[in-house]
Amino acid sequence: MVRLRFSVELNYDVAPPGCDFIFNIHAAHTRHQRVVTEMMELGQFLMPQVHTDAATGNRYMRLKAEPGRLRLRYSATVELMHYIGAPAFIPEVPVARLPADVLTYLYPSRYCQSDRLYDVANKEFGHLPHGYGRVLAVCDWVANHVQFKSATTNASTSALDTLTERVGVCRDFAHLMIALCRALNIPARFVTGIDYGADPALGPSDFHAYVEAFLGDRWYLFDPSATAIPMGLMRFGVGRDAADVSFATIFGSVRAEPPKIVIEAAADAFSGAELPRRRPDALSTDDGSAVLIGARLAPLA
Repeated sequence: MVRLRFSVELNYDVAPPGCDFIFNIHAAHTRHQRVVTEMMELGQFLMPQVHTDAATGNRYMRLKAEPGRLRLRYSATVELMHYIGAPAFIPEVPVARLPADVLTYLYPSRYCQSDRLYDVANKEFGHLPHGYGRVLAVCDWVANHVQFKSATTNASTSALDTLTERVGVCRDFAHLMIALCRALNIPARFVTGIDYGADPALGPSDFHAYVEAFLGDRWYLFDPSATAIPMGLMRFGVGRDAADVSFATIFGSVRAEPPKIVIEAAADAFSGAELPRRRPDALSTDDGSAVLIGARLAPLA
C-alpha cells in the first residue's frame, strides 16, 4: 500500500463580470484508491457544486467566481492499494468480449487519431505476441522515440503531431500511446492526476498525464513519458483524451498563475505503507470487471 499526501493550489485573477469554472482536481474514489481525508479551501465566499460522473467516476466541482482574486487549495490523503498482476498471464481481450463500457476507448478521438495510425501500429507491433507485453512494447517505443521537453507543444497538439515532431510533454506521450493501442484494437484511455517520485530535474511537481489500457479484466497503468514511478500515480480523472479531463475548464476571462503542487509519500511499517518503487509487475488501481461478454470470471479478490 502507498499513502500519499498532497495539495493543489490554483490562483486566478478573474475579470468582470465574473467567470464560471469546472474543476477536476478531486481525487477519484476506486476500489484500489481510497480517499482518507480531503479538504477544499476557497478564497471567495462561494457555493460550489460537486458531482461524480456515473460512467467514469470523475469528480467535478462547478462554481461561479466573482471578479477579483480567486484562490483554491485542495488537499487530501490517499491510499493506493494496487492490484498486482503477472504480465506474462494478462491477455488482450477480443473486441467481441469487451465490456460495453470499455468500447468507447477503442474509437478515434480528437487528440488520438488511431484510424490514421493503423499502418504504423501494425508495422511496429503487429507481429508481437498479444497481451500485456505488447502494450508494454508500445509504451517503451513511445518513451524511446519521443523526447520529453517542456514548452514544445500546445493545447492543439495531437498524436499525429507528436509522431511527426518526436517531442512533447506527458500529455503528448499519452495521446500517442493511446492512439497506437487503439489502432491495434486495444482499449486505452487518458488519465490525469499527479505523481510521486518524478526526477526533480524536470522541475516543480505538476499535473501528470498517463495511460490505462484494458487487458484481461481491468485497466492497467502505463507511463509512456517514463518520468513517473507507476506506484506513485494518483488519479483525478479518466477520458478519451485530454479534452475530457482538463483540471480546469474556464468560461470567461482570467489570468492564471502556474499551479502549486506539493506531494509526499509516507512509509509506515505498522500499516504496511511503503514508498513508491519501480517493479516489474503489472499494476492497476481500477475496480476491474467481474464479467466479460461471452465469458465467466471469478469475482475479484
